[in-house]
Amino acid sequence: MYAITIPEPGGPEALVWTEVPDPVPAEGEVLVDVVASAVNRADILQRQGFYNPPPGAPPYPGLECSGRISALGPGVSGWAVGDEVCALLAGGGYAEKVAVPAGQLLPVPEGLDLRHAAALPEVTCTVWSNVFMIAHLRPGETLLVHGGSSGIGTMAIQLAKAAGAKVAVTAGTKQKLERCAELGADVLINYREQDFVEEIRENTAGSGADVILDNMGAKYLDRNVEALAVNGRLAIIGLQGGTKGELNLNTLLRKQAAITATSLRSRPLSEKAAIVAAVREHVWPLVASGHVRPIIDREIPMSEAATAHRVVEESGHIGKVLLVVE
Repeated sequence: MYAITIPEPGGPEALVWTEVPDPVPAEGEVLVDVVASAVNRADILQRQGFYNPPPGAPPYPGLECSGRISALGPGVSGWAVGDEVCALLAGGGYAEKVAVPAGQLLPVPEGLDLRHAAALPEVTCTVWSNVFMIAHLRPGETLLVHGGSSGIGTMAIQLAKAAGAKVAVTAGTKQKLERCAELGADVLINYREQDFVEEIRENTAGSGADVILDNMGAKYLDRNVEALAVNGRLAIIGLQGGTKGELNLNTLLRKQAAITATSLRSRPLSEKAAIVAAVREHVWPLVASGHVRPIIDREIPMSEAATAHRVVEESGHIGKVLLVVE
């Protein structure tokens, strides 16, 4: 098969489409003929040499894919050759084939194009596990989403609105904020021009956000805690703003607030399977009914992954950038 390899870490040009050995499904795995994958920030970090795959994962980038099952490994039941699926991966999505633990497979939601299903696994699993399974967002509460126009952000807006929450978002341009509003965002904050702490207070009668989904990490840590309501929950899922920050613990204590930080990629298979099962139960019906959909900025041939990485690094996109196997 062909796959995107990284002979040496570096810029987008480090991504090389080349022939590699076919994967073989192990016990409990299935082999998927990939139709599409999607670009995530983790892929960029891996390309730069900062985020190696966990032990046992394929060396190629790609944390999600869609495609058709072409073979079943020993001990797999409930799936058949030819099934159209999408999958959460620890790596290997930038390839023509990938071996996937059966617990990380999802059927393609009814009515959704097979290619577009590649945009779902990472964002739905990230949002559902952090906002609902850990932070327990409830109807009537306020969710603040940093990076509202990203793949994660566009999914968080839709799922939170479907759950009856009020949604505030930050983004850096008028166009991005307008797209967030189209998806249901109630409070639009241009982080280049406005202070999100002040805006959240003003739009919640001074109480603050009940849940914050944060992709920035250190840069926003202290201000995120300031923006939290009493009993608020801060869920950190990214470190685009650095890894080390200062925090006023007195503010955290006074608000009786909680901070969690999670990553999907390195979790044990059993935890990933539990998250995938919860997504199938709670999110897939919303996708099938049309209440929630993947937001796709563009589709690029997988062999041109370098172009896709440049698009994502320039941050002009809205939603997901797909890589399509030609």
